[in-house]
Amino acid sequence: MPSGYDTGNTAWMMASTAMVLLMTPGLAFFYGGMVKTKHVLVMLKMSFACLSLVTILWVAVGYSLAFGKDSGAGLIGNLDHAFFRGIGMDSLHGSIPTMIFACFQMSFAIITVALISGSIAGRATMKGWLVFVVAWTLLVYVPTAHWVFASDGWIQKSLGALDYAGGLPVELSSGASGLAVAIVLRKRKDFERETIRPHNLPLVVIGLALLWFGWFGFNAGSALQVEGSAPTTFFNTQLAAAGAMIGWPIIEKWRLGHVEMLGVASAAVAGMVAITPACGEVSPIGALIIGFVAGVVCCFAVNMKFKIGVDDTLDVVGVHGWGGIVGVLSIGFFATAAMSGKKGLFYGGGLDLLWRQAVAVLAVGTFSFVMTCLIAKVIDMTVGFRTSEEYENVPGREEEVAYDNETLDQIRDRMGGSGDAARESAPVGAGVGAGAAKDAAERRDAALLAEIVSVLDRRERDK
Repeated sequence: MPSGYDTGNTAWMMASTAMVLLMTPGLAFFYGGMVKTKHVLVMLKMSFACLSLVTILWVAVGYSLAFGKDSGAGLIGNLDHAFFRGIGMDSLHGSIPTMIFACFQMSFAIITVALISGSIAGRATMKGWLVFVVAWTLLVYVPTAHWVFASDGWIQKSLGALDYAGGLPVELSSGASGLAVAIVLRKRKDFERETIRPHNLPLVVIGLALLWFGWFGFNAGSALQVEGSAPTTFFNTQLAAAGAMIGWPIIEKWRLGHVEMLGVASAAVAGMVAITPACGEVSPIGALIIGFVAGVVCCFAVNMKFKIGVDDTLDVVGVHGWGGIVGVLSIGFFATAAMSGKKGLFYGGGLDLLWRQAVAVLAVGTFSFVMTCLIAKVIDMTVGFRTSEEYENVPGREEEVAYDNETLDQIRDRMGGSGDAARESAPVGAGVGAGAAKDAAERRDAALLAEIVSVLDRRERDK
């Protein structure tokens, strides 16, 4: 092995990479539980397609453009390492093999584009999505990753803004892009009067568990070693999630009068989103405060879509966009200088770091939004990106129904209540004998069975 190779750090980075890769299936479950049953499998497809397409793109040109030698002005790398040219077994990035570093960064690219699918759940064609994944990864993610992560990227080198683990190219970029694509693909026809209720909250929670587990690798793995800031980032990730799970429910209780499980799950994600850029720059107390603030801000933000009329179906903008903004700006307040040597406002650093963070937010947010608008519009005008309205409420040719647990709700709606309630609502007169009562009950059972058969037949035709 080459000089400088560290087996412990390499083992940690391989584990971290696997943890981050697991986040994409976790996201698929998280989104899948939030949509209607007829859209579950297409949401799974959208996430898993990213695992394949982005992997191939990353090996071909993505890694080289993001982390290759700068081509000028800190905007994009070169193609010296296209198809991993020059990256062999003896090539090191710090104390770990360059190949492992490249794979770790690839896992970031995969989940970032997958996040955007939540903004257009239920109204995007699969062929349009596949083209979007390729175009967006190359034209939006790769440049912003170079700006922030590459040592000669302009945000890191020239501006001097801080982003420990991807608040700008991952969280803010996906949120701004989600807003753009939601606008281009227009609202669902029932958006104004229909609120999507999660059809399967346990599936959402399973997805959250995988995301939560993977996030420790996402943040602590960004240290690229087991020493240094890795333990702090690991603990800060947990603290921020905990803080958000206090802040969000407080607002939800105030607004709705109760706390929902979906709100608790979304709060945990919001907290981890916000701490992503700050996890190695702030103290544990700072992480707790950042998480709390993110929970409050994101809870308000997810409800703004109805006021501004933007159909961000699964709240990508509200959670990842606004959570990313909170996290990046919070560095300007809470940075302790322990990692980067730069102090935030609350630690005597003045406004110098804060304005740099604000410029980075504006640059990445604007670039991601504008570029995504162009990409989505071109795709919609060529191969087609939005499904027709007739397929919004029934599965399209490319979609499948995962299971049929909405049937009972449909029957209840048609009968004005549950099956038991419908039975109880049919009066049996005081003078009716036992035989007549039995006949009446059998007729009601037959009517209920006919309703069940009718609904199932319609659903089979809709498929």
